[in-house]
Amino acid sequence: MLQADYEAFLEGGLPFWKKLDDVQRARLRETVTARRYGKGETMHAGSEDCAGLFLVKEGQVRVYILSEGGKEITLYRLFPWDICIFSASCMLRNISFDVYVEAEKETDALLIPTTVYSTLSKESLAVSDYTNQLMSSRFSDVMWVMEQVLFMSFDKRLALFLLEQAEIEGTDRLSMTQEVIARNLGSAREVVTRMLKYFQSEGLVSLFRGGVEIADREGMEALSKRV
Repeated sequence: MLQADYEAFLEGGLPFWKKLDDVQRARLRETVTARRYGKGETMHAGSEDCAGLFLVKEGQVRVYILSEGGKEITLYRLFPWDICIFSASCMLRNISFDVYVEAEKETDALLIPTTVYSTLSKESLAVSDYTNQLMSSRFSDVMWVMEQVLFMSFDKRLALFLLEQAEIEGTDRLSMTQEVIARNLGSAREVVTRMLKYFQSEGLVSLFRGGVEIADREGMEALSKRV
């Protein structure tokens, strides 16, 4: 059984909760489990892993794919109250690529078993509709990233990434190594290093050991919007 705070979070975190009947709600309460993941820990490891859907309670989660060369490309991030549907990819039709999920920060989440959620989707139109809406939203995120990778210059991609990270962390001083930046962008560390040094020479950023600070926010925003 879930602790009272987790049970309240489950009820508040599922938009369709109030449209479920008593039996369906009881089934969720009995089968959902609380999980805790340390920073950098894998939560979902591709198509061979299909434990279920994660409802993030606390922390930060990164969803990514691997290129043929083994480079990671971040698709999107999840924050408290977000639901990770790709961790139940075996439930989804026509998903032909492996998606990986890791905790970027220490993360508490609820795990809804795939079989339970799949049954609910078949029984409840509200659950089915929500699932389709969530899938549409996530695929839009994925397509945006693919568009960046295929058609956007690397300097613009890097500027967008740094601005996004600054917004997430609430500060322009980012404690993030060049290796981590490269991994998020699916690039080589040497390419990131070279571009950051160029940014620094232009006064856009300042580099420090283990991180980078945005020095000219207006300049970075202008670069990110450049056609």
